[in-house]
Amino acid sequence: MAFEPAYLNTYRSGALAQKVARALEALKDCRLCPRDCGVDRLAGQYATCLSGRQAVVSSAFPHFGEEDCLRGHRGSGTIFFGHCNLKCVFCQNFDISQRSSVRDPGMSAQDLAGRMLHLQELGCHNINLVTPEHVVPQALEALLLAIPQGLRLPLVYNTSAYDSAESLELMEGVVDIYMPDFKVWDPALASRWLKAKNYPEAARHSLVEMQRQVGDLRFGEDGLAVRGLLVRHMVMPGALEDTRRIMRFLVQEVSPNVYVNLMDQYGPAGKVGGHKYPELGRRVTPREMGEAKRLAIQEGVRRLDKRRPHPLLALGGS
Repeated sequence: MAFEPAYLNTYRSGALAQKVARALEALKDCRLCPRDCGVDRLAGQYATCLSGRQAVVSSAFPHFGEEDCLRGHRGSGTIFFGHCNLKCVFCQNFDISQRSSVRDPGMSAQDLAGRMLHLQELGCHNINLVTPEHVVPQALEALLLAIPQGLRLPLVYNTSAYDSAESLELMEGVVDIYMPDFKVWDPALASRWLKAKNYPEAARHSLVEMQRQVGDLRFGEDGLAVRGLLVRHMVMPGALEDTRRIMRFLVQEVSPNVYVNLMDQYGPAGKVGGHKYPELGRRVTPREMGEAKRLAIQEGVRRLDKRRPHPLLALGGS
């Protein structure tokens, strides 16, 4: 049976249009993420995420650096949204997530829908919304316009997991693949590194809800992911206890068949430097990564992502 993205049925039933109306109304007193800022974004007001009525889009392109099951041979169609509702001091995309304080008016829903359709025309395997936590209404609005123009790719929700229950409710029946990054377990580290003490609690609630909506990660005959939950965890220097607690939670509270990508790409970036965050001033060691994998297996993780460099990246391509 041919794959059909979840949002098509939601669109045909009329539920997607209803979700868009509810989501846009919610922008008047924005509590669409755990920051609960309460500003009127429809009136152009801004708060933590520096995003008003429209979504800020930093880039949109076929990405060959994602997991094998997302990038395939033609890339994952990533749309990087500007700004973020977290303030991670080590953010590797710091220039687009935090550095700019310019209040960009953003991109219209019509133009965002056009970006989705263009990525499909380029042959991308999916539409990958990167840091969408603060722009759920705008993403839904664009999707409503893109579907009647022929959009048919799986939708990936690529998030920090700092999502609200309201936003995830809006995305039910829309998202095919949830890809949250569970960053840290300890509220003290969340406060110091992410500037959000309530991050671990919010992430736990988010992952349980995402699993309820889409279930375990499933693949098509071509090996590409079509539906389910894929959890990322970037191993942080000196924070293996957080890794252990996160892996235990995933197996015991989310699913014994949870699919996990343990990421080794941490390196000092963003605001890390000097003497303010000395604990973050180095890369994760091979020994730490080996221990992280051992802990994951010990805690019961059976499905660990195995990465292989894409041929274009191996040859130094983009």
